Amino acid sequence: MSNTWKIYMLAFISFMVSTSEYVIAGILDKVADSVNVSVAAAGQLITVFAIANAVGTPIIMMITAKITPRKLLMLSLSTMVIGSILTVTLSGFGFLMVSRIILAVASGVFVAIAKIIAAKLVPPGKQAGAIGTVIIGFSAALIIGVPIGRVVASVYEWKVIFGTIAILSLLAIFAVAKTIPSTFDQEVVPLSKQLSLLKNPKIGMGLGVTFFWQLGYAVLFAYIAPFLLAVTSMNGHEVSIALFAFGLATLIGSKFGGFMTDRIGIPRSLIGGMVVHVIVLVLLSTIAKSTFVAIPLLMLWGFSAWSSGPGLQFNLVSFAPEASGIILGLYGSFIQLGIAAAAGIGGIAARGSILAISWVGAVSVAIAVCIAIVSFRSRSSIAMKERKTT
Repeated sequence: MSNTWKIYMLAFISFMVSTSEYVIAGILDKVADSVNVSVAAAGQLITVFAIANAVGTPIIMMITAKITPRKLLMLSLSTMVIGSILTVTLSGFGFLMVSRIILAVASGVFVAIAKIIAAKLVPPGKQAGAIGTVIIGFSAALIIGVPIGRVVASVYEWKVIFGTIAILSLLAIFAVAKTIPSTFDQEVVPLSKQLSLLKNPKIGMGLGVTFFWQLGYAVLFAYIAPFLLAVTSMNGHEVSIALFAFGLATLIGSKFGGFMTDRIGIPRSLIGGMVVHVIVLVLLSTIAKSTFVAIPLLMLWGFSAWSSGPGLQFNLVSFAPEASGIILGLYGSFIQLGIAAAAGIGGIAARGSILAISWVGAVSVAIAVCIAIVSFRSRSSIAMKERKTT
């Protein structure tokens, strides 16, 4: 197998393991019914997963620093098998929480190591493209995995999804053993070095924008299925169609965001996308009563939200290009923390009214816009002073 196909294989496995995280959002109502808890309580499964992923992944990476990347891939996939089997076989909300923690750490470690290996499978100058291919697999879990999961859960029991993940993870172990070289050296960045970058106020503000932007997006996405069922006239089948449309819009939005960032710059692209994001969240809670109105708004929401991703990451890396890997690692952790906070806050909001979720999201993204404006103005002011002194 050529190195190119090995990278595509890692991307596909990343899609599979990452689906274990995102698929819950699309089937939250069904999971809640099966374990006899409210949708708000079931939303804490997303919180637990995100916290375990954000905190557990770097810790496990440090603990396993001496293990070769190939063995670590196989170990993480073996843990995926265990977590998936526990999800399928054990009943009760408590056991489901435990299995989510296991899957969170396993998937986080796999995706991180897959990026490292992908970069080593290509010659210098092509590493970013290789890592980007793996990231596509991660993104596809949200774009494709969630609606597919909803369809499967509508026809079969939702646990079939995790049974399939267990089988695919087992097959992936053999694929990795046969195709990935065992001679790579693993570079591990200490957690203390990652946290030291937070002392840079520009990076701190950039991560603040990331956190509130992700919180505003995830607070609604975590409860998207029950939100659509309660607020609009959609039935279960139409929700599946809406999620497919939403996924397509997020893919287009991500590509468009990168294009616009290059064409008009980070400030206008990023702030413009987030302003549209705020407006759409408000409209979803006020005028999205019919399916014909809700689906276009849902697509515009996904498009605008995901258009901000490239600008956010490019903005952060520009502050410390020599430490881009560490910066993007922190970006990933703040994304997960945003998801965790969103699930908790969304659960509280949902107890009052499901409509409140989108309003909470709008306020959070608006906070991100304000932080971004302050950050960009501060940077512009500093640049002007530097020009005057030269």
